[in-house]
Amino acid sequence: MREMAKDPFRTRDHVPEFDDIVAEIRRRSAKTRAKIPMIADVAYGAGHAETLDLFFPEGRRDRVPVHIFIHGGYWRMFSKTDFSYVAGRVTKAGAIAVILGYALMPAVRMATIVDQIRRAKRWVDEHIESHGGDPGKLTVSGHSAGAHLATMLFDDDSRPSGIKGALLLGGIYDLRPLQESFLAPEIAITDEEVERFSPIDHRFDPSVTVHISVGADETPPFHSQAAAFAEHLKNQGLGVSRTSLARMNHMSSVRDLGVPDTDAARSLVHLLASVSGVSQ
Repeated sequence: MREMAKDPFRTRDHVPEFDDIVAEIRRRSAKTRAKIPMIADVAYGAGHAETLDLFFPEGRRDRVPVHIFIHGGYWRMFSKTDFSYVAGRVTKAGAIAVILGYALMPAVRMATIVDQIRRAKRWVDEHIESHGGDPGKLTVSGHSAGAHLATMLFDDDSRPSGIKGALLLGGIYDLRPLQESFLAPEIAITDEEVERFSPIDHRFDPSVTVHISVGADETPPFHSQAAAFAEHLKNQGLGVSRTSLARMNHMSSVRDLGVPDTDAARSLVHLLASVSGVSQ
């Protein structure tokens, strides 16, 4: 009997070291929380999951740049504490790191998550100055579903978003294929969610600089979606660059955001430097 084709969206099918990488990033995150000055579980809303963690660079903070990171997990797994390690690169570059938490599907629908992410960004706009940050020097990054959610912070071309630049890593920009993937019985993305929340169908703030990155060893849909979305943004006048990370897969690429002198980490620091004026 012929073996069934592997689902290109099921990460475990294509990353044998999946569990090892998750364990590694959780260890790194625990060390980051113990080492870097932070304020945990700051509420941006009334819901249990509506909290964010702030990590601070060394020294006096006087309107320093601010960077938001949004984790992935196909909108239905992981938490902000799993990704604290990203704050290491951000704070080393002299910026405040904001690691967002949000509720997970299927307990909530995608509209709730998108609303949470947008309200978290509003909290940053309104409150980060009191922590020494400059809301006028705001960048964002996200991985996988987090990259999808990051686009929802600058997807209105009728007004300035306040986002200066974005790093989108291994992102999903067209939700349609996921309706036929392994996720169908898990989160059951609806036709309405596809129509409302597929970035490939949205218009975006043309003032935002976007860097789209994908691991060279990721499955074909991630490459094709990255290429299509980059073209979509270019056609709307955004400054866009696109990179394939050599020898990286869907999980090793995000792990490397916290590893010095890797391509992924350099992309993150370059984003901060190019739009926020921090040192590389």
